[in-house]
Amino acid sequence: MTDATTRFGGFAEEYDRVRPRPPAELVPLISQWAGTSTPDVVDLGAGTGLSTALWPSAIGVEPDPGMRAVAAARGLRVIDGTAEATTLPDNCADVVTAGQALHWFDPERTFPEIARILRPGGVFAAFDCDWPPAVDAECFATYLEVEANYRVLEVRHHVRPAYAEKTDHVARLRDSGLFRHVAEIALHARDTGDADRFVDILRSQGGVVALLERGITEDEIGLTRLRQVARRRIPEPRTWWWTYRVRLAVV
Repeated sequence: MTDATTRFGGFAEEYDRVRPRPPAELVPLISQWAGTSTPDVVDLGAGTGLSTALWPSAIGVEPDPGMRAVAAARGLRVIDGTAEATTLPDNCADVVTAGQALHWFDPERTFPEIARILRPGGVFAAFDCDWPPAVDAECFATYLEVEANYRVLEVRHHVRPAYAEKTDHVARLRDSGLFRHVAEIALHARDTGDADRFVDILRSQGGVVALLERGITEDEIGLTRLRQVARRRIPEPRTWWWTYRVRLAVV
């Protein structure tokens, strides 16, 4: 069984190249909820810094050294740590974020850690995009079919770490008793990509990488079929539409 903290190790640059950048609208939204236009921000599970970079001077927290190296190369401050043990002082942040990451954290240890480092009235914002982006109907359906297949293969080949269902994030935040207000909203973002990037989005999923490393072929996973459909349906770069689900919790 693989470990979630190292699931994306070894392909940080590829991950950074194909993954979507979170929408800039997150900044005024989260800042408004936090009641300050210049919040001190901590980004948990920062990875290569895609969400850390939204903020002028955020501190990222990331356990994987390959991911931290990519973030550092873009001039971001990302420290070694986990969501469950950040090593940061009490009451040091107005905002704590988790982009594409909360489902990998242990909620029983993470939520108290978030509450510890947030100042009174501070906001925890966890956001994830829906996979895949809306580009083309046939590509969308094929992606979901291949995704379902690779998840079966993950279990069969013991490469799926424990994780929390994203649909349960709001309930877990409320049930923790650590947050006064919890809400979920949706934001939409525009992006651009071609057929190869559409396939690489799925190829950048940790489970797919782990399966390929185990010797499972692209044919068996379904990547070959997805590539054929994408190249037929997206012959040139097209506009992509992402939906982001944002959970906001106030201490």
